Amino acid sequence: MIKEKSGVWQSWNDNIKYNYKTLYKITSERDLQKVVKESEKIKFFGTKQSSADIASGVETLVDMTTYNKILSYDDDAMTITAQSGVILGDLLEAIESKGWCIPCLPDINTITLGGALATGTHGTSGKLLSEYVTECSIVFADGTLKRITAEDPLIDAVRVSLGVLGVLSEITFKCEPIYTLHVKEGPENDSEWLPKISERLKKHDFLRILWLPHTDNGYVIIGDKIDPDAEITENLGPKYLKHRRTASKVLYKYSHVYPWMTAIANKILFKAFFSSKKEHKGSLYQATVTKSRGSTIELSEWTIGLDKFPEVFEELKAEINKWSNKSFIHIPMDVRFIQKDSSWLSYAHSEDMVTMGCVSRNAATADTYEAFKSIEKVFLKYGGKPHWGKRFAAKDAELTKIYSKWEDFKVLRKELDPTNKFLNPYLAKIFNEK
Repeated sequence: MIKEKSGVWQSWNDNIKYNYKTLYKITSERDLQKVVKESEKIKFFGTKQSSADIASGVETLVDMTTYNKILSYDDDAMTITAQSGVILGDLLEAIESKGWCIPCLPDINTITLGGALATGTHGTSGKLLSEYVTECSIVFADGTLKRITAEDPLIDAVRVSLGVLGVLSEITFKCEPIYTLHVKEGPENDSEWLPKISERLKKHDFLRILWLPHTDNGYVIIGDKIDPDAEITENLGPKYLKHRRTASKVLYKYSHVYPWMTAIANKILFKAFFSSKKEHKGSLYQATVTKSRGSTIELSEWTIGLDKFPEVFEELKAEINKWSNKSFIHIPMDVRFIQKDSSWLSYAHSEDMVTMGCVSRNAATADTYEAFKSIEKVFLKYGGKPHWGKRFAAKDAELTKIYSKWEDFKVLRKELDPTNKFLNPYLAKIFNEK
């Protein structure tokens, strides 16, 4: 274990900064227990990619990225066990080397396992990543260690916990045999893709829609399982498509000063980068996960019941198309689909959900990005839920109305952490604690 004295913690966009007194880098479960037990206030962080202020803000910090070993495989059960500081991409590569997969993957692979689970990270057309956890160990506020299995009543509270019940240590994931997706992509008018959602979810193994505000179009991505040896006519589109992020950066450079420029930029980006069709194949990981970010971004994301989404979408679209406000949204808005589960703070607790992401490509000016306020206002009106690792303003009063297990979670949190050891100022407001 390495102990460092005082410094400044900065998020990946440098827009969240805190001074700390002590920083630990750990490599063992025993180190983790010792640090937690001896600390009055403590928080844990990975690659600092959360847009929410949940990972720092107290005097003692633990860098979990050094706690990063893949520990074991169980070939019969088809499970893999790893330390919580393992980067998701490393886990997925280890899983694929066994001929396995996790059948629902998030868009990005550079986050730690502990952070991904704590914030409810998800992909599309499946369950949250946390639902594939069959067993885990967690260090509680008093430094004690508990092993939690799928049969333990605590599992539904622990799977998505914002890091306030304890810190995840070793995690076991249930895998499935690897499969190949045949992916087809292309633009569709809003009047075409919106009514087809339910039908496509039943028909296809993978569905994702990149909605393009101010253009009346979406970019639809569909995937179907095929024999890995099946031949397809691959079409990766024009070579210049790889420059989309660079073009976006240029076109959005002054959109915080002149928000209306966003609508013009979106039309240009749609014509240049989202108007052609593509076709390819690969494993879920190969075919759908972004392996790198060209630049940092700030994000907000909200979820709503599948049956309510068309109404919410139409209201949101009408709201952001008003030239009387400044809610001009950078493209794309990522529309994905989550199957219902039983985790208390999951976005899909007991209900199939649609998620809609909102991105600011000017990370430094995200605090004045009006779109984040507009999307929250519309989704909250219909009982929508915010993504825990992204930007939102809702606090305890709103959250208790939209999460049926919110009060139960608060009682459990207080029982496991009576001194609020795992709360920072941001989380204290979320849970209405001092």
